[in-house]
Amino acid sequence: MSSLRKYPGQLLTVWLRKRLFILLRSCYFILDKMSVRYLGFVLLIWFLGELRAQSAAQPCSAPTLLGGYFFPDQNSYSHKTSLSYACEDGRKPAAEGWWATSTCENGVWSPKPQCIGENLCLSPNIPNAIYRGTQNGWYEEGEVFRVTCDKGYKLKNQAATARCNNGTWSSLPICERDIHSCGEPPKVPHAVIINQEYQELFAVDSEVQYKCEDGYTTEGGNTTKSIFCISGAWTEGPICRDIHSCGEPPKVPHAVIINQEYQELFAVDSEVQYKCEDGYTTEGGNTTKSIFCLSGAWTEGPICKQSGDISPTADGRNFTGSSTSSGSETEFEPQKTTINICGKRPNVQNGEVVETKPMFLKYQCNSFYLLVGPEKVECYSNGKWSEVPTCKVAHCVVDTDERDELVSVGEIFVKNGEKLELKCVRKPEWWFENSSVATCTDGTLTLSRCCSQVQIKTKTC
Repeated sequence: MSSLRKYPGQLLTVWLRKRLFILLRSCYFILDKMSVRYLGFVLLIWFLGELRAQSAAQPCSAPTLLGGYFFPDQNSYSHKTSLSYACEDGRKPAAEGWWATSTCENGVWSPKPQCIGENLCLSPNIPNAIYRGTQNGWYEEGEVFRVTCDKGYKLKNQAATARCNNGTWSSLPICERDIHSCGEPPKVPHAVIINQEYQELFAVDSEVQYKCEDGYTTEGGNTTKSIFCISGAWTEGPICRDIHSCGEPPKVPHAVIINQEYQELFAVDSEVQYKCEDGYTTEGGNTTKSIFCLSGAWTEGPICKQSGDISPTADGRNFTGSSTSSGSETEFEPQKTTINICGKRPNVQNGEVVETKPMFLKYQCNSFYLLVGPEKVECYSNGKWSEVPTCKVAHCVVDTDERDELVSVGEIFVKNGEKLELKCVRKPEWWFENSSVATCTDGTLTLSRCCSQVQIKTKTC
C-alpha cells in the first residue's frame, strides 16, 4: 500500500493493463475471434481515454506561503480543490480583501497564494485607460504611474497620475466619455463599414467608410462614402440603392395601375400599365399608357386629363393646363415629369440627396445646418428643376483656445437653440469647479460668466 502512495500513476497503469488482459482472455471463450478483436479495440479506446483523463487532472501539493496560513492544511489537494488563506500582521494577500482563495488547476495553484507587504499597492483596474503595469502585479510605496485615456474618452478634472501611499492609492484617474465623441456609426441597409474594427465609441473627427454591397450604389453613383464624428454626432450616412431595380411606380392623378399586384421593388425592364378613370384620357387621347423601369428609374408616366381639356399643338403633341395668348402664339405651363428628363441633379452646399424617387429628389442638410426651402425637388417637362433648397448655418463655434477663462479643448460646435456647459480654468478662490454656459441663438453665440453648478441650475449665473 505504501508503494501505491509513492507511485500511484505507474501502479494504476499496471493494474489497468492486467485487468484489460484478464477481461480479453475471458471474452475469448465466449465470443469468436472477430468479436474479440472488436471488443478489444473498444476497450483500448476506453483505456487510452482513462489515461488521458488521469494526466489532465493532476493534484497539487501544499502551497508555500511565506508570512501566511491557509485552510484546509494538508499535504495534497485534488484537481479543482480550493483553499482559503490569510496573512500575518504587517502583510496582506496579493488580492483584494484581508483573505483570499486559490484553486488547484491541474497541479498549479491559481491564482498563486502570496502574502505581500501592507504598504504595497495592488495593480488597479481603470476602465477605458492605458497605463504601465508591473510584472509581479503590485507597486512599491510612493510609486507613481500616469494614465492615458482611450480614444473617445478624456481625463476627469485633467488628473492623470496616481500615487501608492501606505498600501492604498491616493487617487485614481477616471477616464470619462468625451462629450464630443460619437457612439457606434449608424447601420445602413446593404452596406458595411470597411477598414475599421468594431468599437462602441469614436473620438471627435473620426472617419468611417461605408461600402455598398455588390449591385448597390450611393445617390452619387459611388460604392463607398465616408461619414465623420463632429461634436458628438455623425454626419449623414449613405443610402445604398439597387443599381438596376426601381421603386414603386409614381402615383398618377385620375389613374390606376392595372394587371399588377402591389410591390415595392421592380426589376429592370419591368412594365406597368396605367388606366385613366372614366372621362379622362392621356395626352395622346388614349385611356391606357405603360411605363418601364430603365437604369433604376421609371420612364415618363401619363397625365390623365378630362377629354375636353386636351388640345393638339402644331407639332402633334398635346398640352394641358393654363395658357395665355399673345397674338397668334400660345404659351403652355410645363408639366411635372420623371427626374431623368432634367439631367444633372442640383447641388446643395452642405446638403445631400437622401431619397430618390422617379418623380422627385428629397434633400437633407448636414448636421448643424438648417434646410431653407422645399425638401423635395421635382422635374418639369421643359427640362428645368423646381425650386432648390439651401442649407443655412445653424450652429455656433466656440474656440476655447482663444478664451483664457475656458479650459482649452479646441473648437466646440453648439447647435442653434441649444446650450452647452464649458469648463472654466479653476481659480484658487473657487471651492468647486465652475463652468460657462454657451448659448447659440440664430447663429449668434453668447457666453455666461464662470458659475458653479448651483448657480447654473438656479439660473442665477
